[in-house]
Amino acid sequence: MIEIAPSVLAADLADLAGALAVAEAGGADWVHVDVMDGHFVPNLTFGPPVVAALARRTRLPLDVHLMVEYPERLLDEYLAAGSARVAVHYEAARHLDRLLTAVRDRGVRAGVALNPATPVETLVDVLHLCDFVLLMSVNPGFAGQAFLPHVLDKARRLSASIDARKLATTIEIDGGVSAANAAACARAGVRTLVAGSSVYAADDPVAALRRLREAALEGLR
Repeated sequence: MIEIAPSVLAADLADLAGALAVAEAGGADWVHVDVMDGHFVPNLTFGPPVVAALARRTRLPLDVHLMVEYPERLLDEYLAAGSARVAVHYEAARHLDRLLTAVRDRGVRAGVALNPATPVETLVDVLHLCDFVLLMSVNPGFAGQAFLPHVLDKARRLSASIDARKLATTIEIDGGVSAANAAACARAGVRTLVAGSSVYAADDPVAALRRLREAALEGLR
C-alpha cells in the first residue's frame, strides 16, 4: 500500500482551501501540515487555528509535522485542532516516550521525525510506540530543496528493524519527493510519501499527485 500526503506548505498560502481541493481531487490519503516555530527551524508557519480551519474544510485526515522546540508545550493545542496523526522531532523531544504515549492516549497516531543526520537506530527503545516514523530527506525548514539520496539507506535499515520486530510501524518520507524518486522510496520500505513543490508547483497539481502514486506503485511491482 502507498499513501500520498501533499504538503500545503508548498501551495498558495492565500488559497489553502484550493490546496485542499487539489489534494482531494488527486486522490490523496492525507494532508501534510508542516508546523514551524521559527526556532527549531528558521521559518514560522501554521498555528493551531489554521490547523483547525483546515480540518473543517477537508474530509482528508491531517498529518501534522511539528518542527518545533519544546513540542510538549504545543502538543495539546494541535491535537485539539483536529490532527489525525502527529510527528514530533527526536532532536527536539526530551521525553519522547512520554510524548508518544500522550498522543496515542488521545486516539491520535504518534510518530517521530528524524533529521537527515540522525540515525534511525536512535529509535530502538521507542519504536514500539511509533505508529509511523517520518524520515526527512532534506534538512527541515524550507520547501523546494533537493532530495538527499542517503536517506534511502536509512529507510532500508529502519524497514528491516520494523520487520525483525514484527511491528506495525510505517515509514513516511518528506523532502524533495517527486515522481522521479518515488519508486526508489517505495523499494526502500517507505509507504507514505509527502510531496510539496512537485505537486503544487506543477502545471497540473491533480495530475502530479496521480503520477506520484503511479510512480511509487511501480517500485512495489
